[in-house]
Amino acid sequence: MNPEVNLVGVLVAMTLTILLIFRRINPPYAMMAGALAGGIVGGVSLTGTLDFMIGGAQLLTPAVLRILAAGVLVGVLIESGAANVIANTIVAKMGETRALLAITVSALVLTAVGVFIAAAVITVAPIALMIAKRTKVSRLSVLIAVVCGARAGNVISPNPNTIAVAESFSLPLTTVMFAGLAPAIIGTAFTYFIVKKVSNKGSMVTDIKEENTDEIDQPSFKAAISGPMFAILILSLQPLFDIKVDSLLALPAGGFFGAIVMKKTKGLTSYMSSGLQKMSGIAILILATGTLAGIIVNSSLNHMIMSGLNTLDLPISFIAPLSGSFMALATASATSSAAISSNVFGEILLENGVSALASAAMINAGAVAFDHMPHGPLFHISRDSFFMDIKERLKALPYETLIGIVIVVVSTIIYGGLL
Repeated sequence: MNPEVNLVGVLVAMTLTILLIFRRINPPYAMMAGALAGGIVGGVSLTGTLDFMIGGAQLLTPAVLRILAAGVLVGVLIESGAANVIANTIVAKMGETRALLAITVSALVLTAVGVFIAAAVITVAPIALMIAKRTKVSRLSVLIAVVCGARAGNVISPNPNTIAVAESFSLPLTTVMFAGLAPAIIGTAFTYFIVKKVSNKGSMVTDIKEENTDEIDQPSFKAAISGPMFAILILSLQPLFDIKVDSLLALPAGGFFGAIVMKKTKGLTSYMSSGLQKMSGIAILILATGTLAGIIVNSSLNHMIMSGLNTLDLPISFIAPLSGSFMALATASATSSAAISSNVFGEILLENGVSALASAAMINAGAVAFDHMPHGPLFHISRDSFFMDIKERLKALPYETLIGIVIVVVSTIIYGGLL
């Protein structure tokens, strides 16, 4: 029987992972290297360390399958032009007088219907820059609107982070999605408050090429939104009528339905290939995350955290938002932090009387709140999308972090027993 990984080993695993990610090593390799080093330094044999790593990856295999299946819906939304139509329609309907709110809401809606956050940022950024030029608001304000609007949407999305949490706690996906509704709404409102305050701070958008989109083959808004709405409807059958349809089936079904309604079935094969390509990177990241989770699960960290909470007289439920937030700060990935936190701390939360739904909701809120750190891909994707240098992009971090804290605090107030 393998011994526990001691606390020094856990710290080595996390520190090495963070350092390697900062050094631009691919996150999956960084996590695997961190897990391997942490297990050995933590007093476990090489064979035992590898067993922990493999066991952790096996825990996340069901979530990986669901994430790959979600690629059908993602591919259809992005490659068919549906995502662009959704974003453009929301902005057009709300008008330029409420431009910052429109940008925030369009980013929220895209992630909420299943477009993962990086793709949502890439999709909305050209629209946001075009509007920023016309309405004379700063580049900083529209970046925060897009990134934090998308983050609020991610709390209520059928995206990999929510899938991983729902899978870990054996909950219907829509139940976890709806649990994030209040944090998402308040997070969106606070985002709008912040971006209004900084609308004149930083550089202005003076020269941007306005893209001419081909209107001929664009689906209508109703057709564009039909796929994700169909998927959410099917997923809602379980909490509403106790008819279980797994996300492994519901999310691809939404993609197929959307392609049929949009009359884009001829392109379905290429949409599926594109979606698979986009989700395969996330699937690999999740498996590598499992190796790190395997080390932490088999460590003395749980006992130390319990002792710390008892000493400080804090509720056990605080483990959920704190673990999700800490892992997000460490990995700069909502998916990785959701997967690690729910698998490492899920059992201890349930054993101490915290409900599965409350645990899932708070972990998910913490996981999505801090994925904007400079060692993560979202930071650099958003910087490139808004044509910012590193110095200007860093100016957004305090505002993004504050908005993330608001989302976590709201979730903790509702589900952490503070009401």
